[in-house]
Amino acid sequence: MSRRARLWLLAPALAGTMALVVWGFTGLADFGHFQGAYGNLLAKVAVPERKATDIVVSTTFDYRGFDTLGEEMILFTAVLGLVVLLRELRGEQEEEEEAHDDQEGHAGREHRTSDALRIFGFGMVGPTVVLGVYIVTHGTLTPGGGFQGGVVLATALLVVYLAGRYAAMRKVSPLPLLEAGEATGAMAYGLIGLGGLIIAGMYMKNFIDPGTKGSLLSGGFIPLLNIAVGLEVAGAFSLAFQEFLDQTILLRGDGGSE
Repeated sequence: MSRRARLWLLAPALAGTMALVVWGFTGLADFGHFQGAYGNLLAKVAVPERKATDIVVSTTFDYRGFDTLGEEMILFTAVLGLVVLLRELRGEQEEEEEAHDDQEGHAGREHRTSDALRIFGFGMVGPTVVLGVYIVTHGTLTPGGGFQGGVVLATALLVVYLAGRYAAMRKVSPLPLLEAGEATGAMAYGLIGLGGLIIAGMYMKNFIDPGTKGSLLSGGFIPLLNIAVGLEVAGAFSLAFQEFLDQTILLRGDGGSE
């Protein structure tokens, strides 16, 4: 399909999407006049019932935890499609050839950075990982949770690349490990929900003592769901980063631009 034909297909879809967005914004309530009865109810009962001080996380992982399972599967499927598409485009290289290219070819294509940027980048990896873990584990107490923390954890790998060390990023985050992490996180979320069905008689129903409000282990099974989502999101975004970076490296090598 030609570029012009693709643009003609994109134009009506983009126009329709923008029309829906504008229509949605015109239906919003005025600032300070929230009209959601469901939200008002949760603001009153969420903390006493779930002992988690972050009502957003309580809603996401408990009151509507089944919906969040669907959202997680959407992310899992989207990244899976991205991986299949991009690997098909580059011809699915053999593992031996890929390992050899990592050691020799990719190492020769590292983008040049200053010593100051390289040192600063590597110095930021540790704090970024710690911040990501903190956001995931403290989602029941403060704004954050598995989705936000997972993105921060994936950013740590991107920082390694920005510091000018593509080969180092590939060594600390091999694709099989990232794939396993993403799949494990998605599977763990579903299995935790299954625990509610077995123990409490309802899928995705909390079956763990909610604990004491303000403590790290409050919220029942919400911390476990946060960890599962953080693992899945970190793996998904890291996979997407690496696949796009691989395409960039291959195109640079084929085009001889660098």
